[in-house]
Amino acid sequence: MTYQSETGTQFSKEFTLQESIPQNGVERVLELLDSGRLHRYNTLEGEASEVSLLEKDFSEYTGARYCVGMASCGSALYVALQSFGIKQGELILCNAFTLAPVPGAIENAGAKPIFVEINEDYVTDLEDLEFKARESGAKYFLLSHMRGHIVDMDQVVDICTRLNITLIEDCAHTMGARWNGKFTGTFGQVGCFSTQTYKHINSGEGGLFITNNEDVAAKAILYSGSYMLYESHLRKPDMEVFEKYKKNIPNFSLRMSNLVAALIRAQLPVLEERCQRWNERYRIIEQELRKDENIRVPNRRDKEEYVGSSFQFTIKSTNVEAVKRFIRTCDARGIKIKWFGNLEPKGFTSRYESWHYIHAQDSLNSTNVILDYLCDIRIPLTFTLEDCIEVTTIIREVSQEVFN
Repeated sequence: MTYQSETGTQFSKEFTLQESIPQNGVERVLELLDSGRLHRYNTLEGEASEVSLLEKDFSEYTGARYCVGMASCGSALYVALQSFGIKQGELILCNAFTLAPVPGAIENAGAKPIFVEINEDYVTDLEDLEFKARESGAKYFLLSHMRGHIVDMDQVVDICTRLNITLIEDCAHTMGARWNGKFTGTFGQVGCFSTQTYKHINSGEGGLFITNNEDVAAKAILYSGSYMLYESHLRKPDMEVFEKYKKNIPNFSLRMSNLVAALIRAQLPVLEERCQRWNERYRIIEQELRKDENIRVPNRRDKEEYVGSSFQFTIKSTNVEAVKRFIRTCDARGIKIKWFGNLEPKGFTSRYESWHYIHAQDSLNSTNVILDYLCDIRIPLTFTLEDCIEVTTIIREVSQEVFN
């Protein structure tokens, strides 16, 4: 059957429209604005700042010993690398399917990424990870749980343990997600989270850094820009740990503000409920798109407790012009699809070939083929379940028109 999508249903909702901030968060922000105490260290005697309270809340939520509020997830990743004493030119393993802040953090630290292949389910190819780890001698793996897809973390930990590799997790897309009951971000030495708009908690910008390593935590607090006010942190190492580093760690001024922390604290109690609602929407889209013979939907592993705040699928056609037509026609009908096959970076979406500031990489043939036909849509919670059905109906109609 051939559909004429140019005359079909138009989807009218915005893919970027977020839910409102909870009222208690709005009220707390207004209180802070009224007080003028927006800087995390501008506190009264005996008072805990909003950021310190958030660090306590988030460490309790994840089970991590220490938590540091940062300006962004990218800055948290950079600080993580710095806190391990990354040297100029040091090699960092990194999955090839990631976004620009990750190689940006590596570049900022003076290190060099070694991109690891991904497989058709958009997660790290673990055979390639072990091969490149042995071949390069790299002792760090910055793992991005890209778009919420979680690789077999049992195997990752095994590889890192056997090869003495320090694991740092980029959890920008997996706040609230778990592998076999254990939160992402708690498998590695450090976990870094994002509260940028479109993530699972929305504070505009913001990052959270968790670790159980007291030396790394102390360094991160100092790097974030604590001056000599680190004693006011509620989730910090013993004061003696800071004595080792306080005169040797530069202040990078990457702190979180009280306004951002107030927004996050108001949303943290509803995170689990949000995760459930996202997955309801994700599973509807997954179920409907699996019916389309032109589309491949990634498989999820049994232990993967994901949060489906976005959806990715692969076009089976190898006709690039047809794929471009598919994207354009969906757009004309109100379905905003980001396409990783475009070598020219667009909006938030780019791929490793366009990051000319990094050193040349070995051929990533498997990854290239996957990215060439990979499509990506947001699933905002402002969409109803009926909206998700309408979105998939239009995608399938366009698919039939273009590829059949």
